[in-house]
Amino acid sequence: MKISIACVGKVKEKFYRDAVSEYEKRLSRYCKVEFLEVADEKTPDGASAALEEQIMEKEAGRLLEKIREGAFVCTLEIGGKRLTSEGFARWMEGLTVKGKSHIVFIIGGSLGLHESVRRRADLALSFSDMTFPHQLMRVVLVEQIYRAFRIIHGEPYHK
Repeated sequence: MKISIACVGKVKEKFYRDAVSEYEKRLSRYCKVEFLEVADEKTPDGASAALEEQIMEKEAGRLLEKIREGAFVCTLEIGGKRLTSEGFARWMEGLTVKGKSHIVFIIGGSLGLHESVRRRADLALSFSDMTFPHQLMRVVLVEQIYRAFRIIHGEPYHK
């Protein structure tokens, strides 16, 4: 299985980069993981709704260019479907049974995801009602993907 994580912006803090790198290394025995970073747009303080819409639309265009034909697209959104770790593992395993070998997870920028990206998604997934920094969300996502593969393979992992 190939997992792509399309993200707006770069990871600036070393501790986030180190955490992501550690899970990338752990995941290498289960799947191929790639990060597809797109540039984020600067959002001025007090930006109008119209300007925020334009910013999200520009970021959306960059994200959508990264999605390959045939990939299963999963956006991370507060309003998305909630799964337990075991449910997430079953969902990932079910995709492979259905012949989906490439999953693209999309993490938006500080303003969220434009409607065009939401429309392209095959699934919107929520990790919480809370808002997380996109850099931290990368860590949470790769940890949950790693946990899912451990569950799928019947390997121990702390609860």
